[in-house]
This record gives sequence, C-alpha cells and structure tokens, in this order.
Amino acid sequence: MSLAPAEIDAGSDVVLLAEEATAVAEALLADAIAEVRARVTVDGRTVGRMLDREQRAAHGLAWLATYVQVLRQLAAYAARARAAGRLGEIEELIVRIGLGEYFAQILGGIPMSQGEIVRLADLGIAADKVAARVRPGCEAATAAGNSAGNRARLIELMRARQAAATMGDCLLDDTLDQIRDEMRRFADSEVAPNAHKWHRTNSYIPLETIAHMGELGVFGLTLP
Repeated sequence: MSLAPAEIDAGSDVVLLAEEATAVAEALLADAIAEVRARVTVDGRTVGRMLDREQRAAHGLAWLATYVQVLRQLAAYAARARAAGRLGEIEELIVRIGLGEYFAQILGGIPMSQGEIVRLADLGIAADKVAARVRPGCEAATAAGNSAGNRARLIELMRARQAAATMGDCLLDDTLDQIRDEMRRFADSEVAPNAHKWHRTNSYIPLETIAHMGELGVFGLTLP
C-alpha cells in the first residue's frame, strides 16, 4: 500500500526556499569569518600562536563553510532540475530533506566528530545576531523538509526504483549517463556479490577486480 503523499508543500516553492536558506547560511558564514578572523589576525596577517589558540574555531569555520557549500549546490541543483523540466518528486524530496538537515545543523550544531559539536556561538555569533539573520518562516519551512513523512516517502520511491541506474535525476549528459550505467552494472555483477565476504574476512579487493576497474577507465576519469 502506498504511503500518503509526501509533505512537499512546506515552504511552497522548493527552489525559492533553497535560495533563501542558502542566503541566510551565507550571511552567517560571513559573520563567522569576520569573527574568527578577528581572533587570529593582527594588522591583517594571521598569527600562528593565535591560530593555535583558536584551532577549534578555525576547524569549526571550515565545517560551516563546507555546509554552506552543500546548501549552495542543493539550491543550484533544484534550479537546474526545474529549468530542465526534470524536478520530479524524488528530486524535490532529496532537496527538501537535505536542506532541512544541513540547515538545522548549522543553526543547532555541526558534529565535527562523535564527541565534538561546533555551534555558531563558538564562532562568535551571538544568539541575537543569529535571530536577526534567520527569518522564522524560512527556518520552519526548511526544517519541515526533513520530516518523517518525507523520509518515508523518499524510501518508498527509492525501493520502487531499486533496479534503476540511480536514485533521482543526476542531470548528467548522455556520456556521463553511460559511464554511470556501466559502473553500476560492474558494481552489481562483481562487487555487490563479494563485498560482504571481503569485509568479513578482512580481505583486500582482488587484483583481478582492480584490473577490471582499470579496463573500465575508473583510474583515468579526470583525463580527457
């Protein structure tokens, strides 16, 4: 039996929501950069001992910048998919769930490891400044994207398409689609049936499998 329709109306237009969430995250990142820079520089130059003292903040800033880049790419993906007429239910759910989770972690705390969380306050951004940047409507709509109903619906759709080459439209050109499909066939025929055994026996991937990957061009993907 099919699940109820996904909760994809929260925040109305997913492309606009993604762009708004990204703009908020970029503003917070700019605030964090200014705050951390003030802690580690003198006359515009980074001072080693100050950077050592502020290692956690510098590390957290790198994580925040990475998360903001994820939001940028989700927003760009949603816009490209809509422009191409390929923004289906799976694609929209992927964007909404991703936005909801990454945005929530930016506001609530980014896990840099199992035991270390960096929060905006650690980067010098006070709660009142965060509140000034984050509009309640944007926060609520973004958070609603990562709902139990949306996650369950995405899994349902993915299970229904498990024989397909990919889950969600990657917006690739024909050549990249062909490469992806060939790699999927290789993984299904030579890797998936053996991966658990390799793991259980702590074995190296067999050299013949590596050689086959070389024949497919896996190790030359960046070459023209």
